[in-house]
Amino acid sequence: MNEAEQLADEAVRALDDRKGIDIVKMDLQGISNCFCSFFVICHGTSTSHVSGLADNALEAINKTLGEKPTHVEGMNQASWVLLDYGDVVIHVFQKEQRAYYQLEDFWADARVTTLEENRSTHYGG
Repeated sequence: MNEAEQLADEAVRALDDRKGIDIVKMDLQGISNCFCSFFVICHGTSTSHVSGLADNALEAINKTLGEKPTHVEGMNQASWVLLDYGDVVIHVFQKEQRAYYQLEDFWADARVTTLEENRSTHYGG
């Protein structure tokens, strides 16, 4: 497993710890001219839930892997928070924004792994 995938998996764990909804990991490595290797996407139930999800991902990734994002966007409004780690971009939405932007559909060529698939593959579940 490469460093980008380790970071993506840590993000999945952190989002799951705070009850992120419909968590997916999208492997974009096979897509030519893509600017990153992985997306991790989930949504929360409110602005405070979205903020808490993003904060927990930031803290867990820093504590476990010693990584800090190169860019963070949307924390004040907490309707769509983006955590950019270069090779991994984490998107934490409110449900309505996730449905509107449909990132999973836009990047339909990506290999998508759901949280349940991640658990059985990487977490011994």
